[in-house]
Amino acid sequence: MSENTDISFSIIVPVYNRPDEVAELLESLKNQTFKNFEVIMVEDGSAILSEKVCREYMGQLNLKYFYKENTGPGLSRNFGMQKAGGNYFIILDSDVTLPENYMQTVFNELTVDYTDAYGGPDAAAPDFSPIQKAINYAMTSWLTTGGIRGKGQKFDKFYPRSFNMGISKKVFLKTGGFSAMRYGEDIDLSIRMMQAGFKTKLFPKAFVYHKRRNNWHNFFNQVKHSGEARIILSRLHPGTLKLLHFYPAVFTLGLILSVIGAFFSCYTGLILYLIYFLVLVIDANRQYKQLKPAILSAVAAFVMLTGYGWGFLNQQTKAS
Repeated sequence: MSENTDISFSIIVPVYNRPDEVAELLESLKNQTFKNFEVIMVEDGSAILSEKVCREYMGQLNLKYFYKENTGPGLSRNFGMQKAGGNYFIILDSDVTLPENYMQTVFNELTVDYTDAYGGPDAAAPDFSPIQKAINYAMTSWLTTGGIRGKGQKFDKFYPRSFNMGISKKVFLKTGGFSAMRYGEDIDLSIRMMQAGFKTKLFPKAFVYHKRRNNWHNFFNQVKHSGEARIILSRLHPGTLKLLHFYPAVFTLGLILSVIGAFFSCYTGLILYLIYFLVLVIDANRQYKQLKPAILSAVAAFVMLTGYGWGFLNQQTKAS
């Protein structure tokens, strides 16, 4: 049974210049089958405000809107948790929407086997664009990330991600919440939670639809920052850098060497890379049953691995 059968939820959402996405998220929250929650929307110094959208939903949701100067997502989440009335905080990104049974699923999980911190996976909604489906594939497939974002269920330690995570008020008070890091702040918090003695758990059925970036340039920059953050995290928390984290950097260096080798009539490396991308297309087509997102999935994997790898290598060079 649950350690805490008196759970009151506060959903915390930082937002920066994304009123259209906020409207979609609030609509999905309005349609939840489980209704007992409040929503704390924190405008992080946006130039394009979401206040009008939020006010339209205040009569349909228990919704509070706050505006503050820009400090980044982590400190904005802390601000929201300080303003919240619940004892369990669900952290969401503004670019997600929820299936209608999300909150009921989380409540059921916590009632059966309470945990002070959880994370859930992300998925592509049927109406996602081909690029959004491709990016989702690249970010969640075992063939690209090893399933570390929550698609698999066998982890020695599971690190919840801030696009879909929950923490108890007790966790927030003991850890102080998120750091001021602009990237990797969710992993940093997960590590500090574990160091403080809290256990984390994957709720595989509590998934969200995550839109992410909608063009290759923005996606590359996002994953590049993630690669940089991984090195920064390894310095803050020695021993947390695992073999899997080197894969994008090895992929990137191997691709460079393969291109150089091709100039000397050695095509083995490029052939191996082409086979890998073909496998990705086949697997993505099996998942989506659509050829365009499947082909774009190979492009998304290339952008993700080289972007993350470049950021990882660049930050490692700075650290040396």
